[in-house]
Amino acid sequence: MAAGAPEAGVDGDSDVPIAIAVTSPDLVLPAPDGPAPTAAVLQPPEAQPLETAVAQASVLLDQCGHLVVVHSDALPAAYVRRLHTVRAVLESERIALLPVALPPLAVGVLARQLRQLSLSDLGPGVLASATRLLAHYIYAGAQLASVARFDRVPVGLGPHLTSLLPGVRFGVLVNPAPRLVRPGGDGVPGPAYPTRLTVAREGPRRAEDWVTDVLAPEWRVEGVQEVSPLPAESVHWWGTRRAVEFAAAIPDPSILYQLISSVRREECRWCGLELIGDRCGFCAAGGEAVA
Repeated sequence: MAAGAPEAGVDGDSDVPIAIAVTSPDLVLPAPDGPAPTAAVLQPPEAQPLETAVAQASVLLDQCGHLVVVHSDALPAAYVRRLHTVRAVLESERIALLPVALPPLAVGVLARQLRQLSLSDLGPGVLASATRLLAHYIYAGAQLASVARFDRVPVGLGPHLTSLLPGVRFGVLVNPAPRLVRPGGDGVPGPAYPTRLTVAREGPRRAEDWVTDVLAPEWRVEGVQEVSPLPAESVHWWGTRRAVEFAAAIPDPSILYQLISSVRREECRWCGLELIGDRCGFCAAGGEAVA
């Protein structure tokens, strides 16, 4: 195991210097390989007064030093404004607001990876800026009963009309590359590295399940984890309640640690944190090479 990498079985109550937050309790997914620090859940503006939201963020900063908030880029505008307002009121550059172009379940999987990595020696700037790197390695999609209201992948007139027929199913991959398929037809190119499949569905499992019966064997995943229920944001994201959402991701935090550590680090020109990539997750400034 790489030096500084998180170890399996670390107590989830350990003193963690970086807090990870999500925008819905159903995005706090269990870690199948052992305990991981839980994620804070930030409430929407209609569910929590601004004063309470500010106090919650302030406590997290006092306890953990830095706060990394991961959310879908489809989060309602009012919710996004609330997050930025809290950051502005606290006048804190120790809060990273990170929208990602992933469906809800994949956002939860990404947040779980960050929770596991928060136990390592990765600094807050590196951990926050690694979000885009980790997101690239998540294969996310769904099995849908209809694509009539789905606009994340180009859908032609034919599939829209087919959606009106009973018993029709569609397979959709949205990350890392969009693809629309008919189950039983052409296969879907999968990851070329070991992954575990996380699956969420609305209602009981069907007799014929494309995700677990076909896709999982094709991709040779190392295991399938069923979580329930389907994230609340998924209905809006996929345009239908009849969805089986999935996300295949690297399950081993030590491999994730090595992946991040292999990337050249730079120093943020504004706040001085170490980062990877071209943008600091906390202040959005670029970096300069570390001597």
